Amino acid sequence: MAATLDEITRRAEEDIAKADTPATLNSVASRYLGKKGLLTAERRNIGLLKPAQRPAAGARINQAWQQLQTTLDARKETLKAAAFERALNADLTDVTLPGRRQSAGSLHPITQTLRRIESIFVAAGYQVQTGPEIEDEYHNFTALNTPEHHPARAVHDTFYIQQEQDSTQPLLLRTHTSSVQVRTMEEHRPPLRIICPGKVYRADDPDATHTPMFHQVEGLVVDEGISMAHLKGTLLSFLKAFFGRPLQARFRPSYFPFTEPSAEVDMECVHCDAKGCRVCSQTGWVEVLGCGMVHPNVLEKSGVNPDIYDGFAFGFGVDRLCSLNHGIADSRYFFDNDLRFLQQFS
Repeated sequence: MAATLDEITRRAEEDIAKADTPATLNSVASRYLGKKGLLTAERRNIGLLKPAQRPAAGARINQAWQQLQTTLDARKETLKAAAFERALNADLTDVTLPGRRQSAGSLHPITQTLRRIESIFVAAGYQVQTGPEIEDEYHNFTALNTPEHHPARAVHDTFYIQQEQDSTQPLLLRTHTSSVQVRTMEEHRPPLRIICPGKVYRADDPDATHTPMFHQVEGLVVDEGISMAHLKGTLLSFLKAFFGRPLQARFRPSYFPFTEPSAEVDMECVHCDAKGCRVCSQTGWVEVLGCGMVHPNVLEKSGVNPDIYDGFAFGFGVDRLCSLNHGIADSRYFFDNDLRFLQQFS
């Protein structure tokens, strides 16, 4: 038995030394120390020996078992250290390289567009005026020549604010920044040349082109001898400055309670150069703003003599211009706060 035990131990140590992976080492351990292993079989054969021989044989087998277990444990640690070293080398980091920079924040694309619009008009001599977002019905509708039966006054178009029953002047979230024009005419005498940027609110269901809150810039010029020609020249100059090149535009007759005559302005599609695409519904034109000569009733209600002064007004959606300028298909992207979208404008 002793010769056989020495041979098993020698072969086992050779196999352990050759094992180069944990799986191979486990296979060697099973071959010699497992339930059907060679050393385990020698343990079972002790019962075949004479009683006097059994103690010495058991001691030799236990010694060989412990020797192989120690060799297995040592080899396992060696393989573990080698695997760790390989992992370190595979994922080696050069600590002398500069660190990754933290991405810097930036202005929201709507804010960038608003500032660009303001800079264009300020350079042309306009003043920037602001007003309350919670407005009374008089300044939002009545002073702008909007009749009592006009659908814009209905609750399905306008966000009214619940008040005490004895309140004489209903409050609402302003539906346009034209109310700022009225307040400016009440407080300042002509000549006036202003723009009124800000948030406005309408009871629209959100979709690709509508949101309940959006941004407007409205403009007003009041002076002696103001004509539709001044309005047209102003708007064409603005569109050229904003989009960076001359653009064809057309003025279509329209109706607004606060201007007469009124017009809507279309410009050639900047995405297809007026050839027709999805953005312009294959027409080559996109609507960008509304405008007109200030209605005499609006001037009079604001304390401006319509027999002396004339004026023109215009208004456009900032979200719309920003979408056209950057090729954004869905205005809801502006309000989703998705960093993947916003980082494009940093």
